[in-house]
Amino acid sequence: MIGIASAILATVTLGSAQDTPLLSGGVGFFSSTNGGNTSYLPIIEPLIAAPIGPHLLVESRATLLESFSPNGGGQPGYDHSHFIALTYLQGDFVVSPHLTVVAGDYLIPFNTYNDRLSPIWISNFQDGPLISPLGIFSIGQGLGGMLRGNTIRRDKYSLDYAYFYSTRTSNEQFEADRSSGGRASLYLPDQRLEVGFSYDRLLQGVRENFYGAHAWWEPKDTAFRLRSEFSRGRHAQGYWVEADYRTQAFGGLNSWVGRIEPLFRMQQTFRRDNLVSDGLPSANTQRADFGLDYNLPHNTRILTSYSRQFSATANTNIWETGLVYRFLFPAWKGKL
Repeated sequence: MIGIASAILATVTLGSAQDTPLLSGGVGFFSSTNGGNTSYLPIIEPLIAAPIGPHLLVESRATLLESFSPNGGGQPGYDHSHFIALTYLQGDFVVSPHLTVVAGDYLIPFNTYNDRLSPIWISNFQDGPLISPLGIFSIGQGLGGMLRGNTIRRDKYSLDYAYFYSTRTSNEQFEADRSSGGRASLYLPDQRLEVGFSYDRLLQGVRENFYGAHAWWEPKDTAFRLRSEFSRGRHAQGYWVEADYRTQAFGGLNSWVGRIEPLFRMQQTFRRDNLVSDGLPSANTQRADFGLDYNLPHNTRILTSYSRQFSATANTNIWETGLVYRFLFPAWKGKL
């Protein structure tokens, strides 16, 4: 992820433990009860960020998971499956503060969830938003090149951009569609407000355009966060709005009360036609997610949530729990 990459390169530039790779990621165990059926999902998402000199970074993230779900057809017991895959593998060359050249297998920068919120140690909810497949072609990855950076940075505002071009490949580990697009974001530091616009185009098969917009707000001197996205494709569109809060009134964020984090997310999807090829629900859907997370010491989080989903196909209750641990350490001891 570029945010991690920038932080690592900044550290390397300062000269501490230069060129020492960092191993990071998350380990989690999740359960989900949907319509009375409970599934279990142990998962590991390791990430490596390896700086090579002051300007080049190689980074990669993978997913290793096991899935245990009830047998269908009224059969007793559980079915078991496993999944191992690279999430991305890319090289970042920092040309200047205004330009980073990315090459390889990268996360498509459409809106914010795919490349900024999807890691298990960052997400507030176990499930991603219903509209998350839009604009990332259901795969989420591109294979090719990307340009990103900061075009303007002032005391009152800054403007960031990301532009990518992806080729088509059916390789099992590097699957991607021929596509192009990008994202532009405006950040106002005094208001701690970010707004952005995304556009992607599928360049194979039936050419399709995807449009997106996002807004993040984190007021100063509070632990309140508001995030939202809107996405529109040829066959469907939708939005989500998420808010979370931690109080500082009872001894700060590290007190036992300050570690409690109530959450709420509202989301809706709307079909524009009856062609269901985009990964969204087959009928108009409304879903309200209520969560209560607890931030334990040592980068460990307990995630709990209840969701009520309304749709013409079915109304369902979804109960989810999870335990996530974030790890971060150098691959070996660096030279000072």
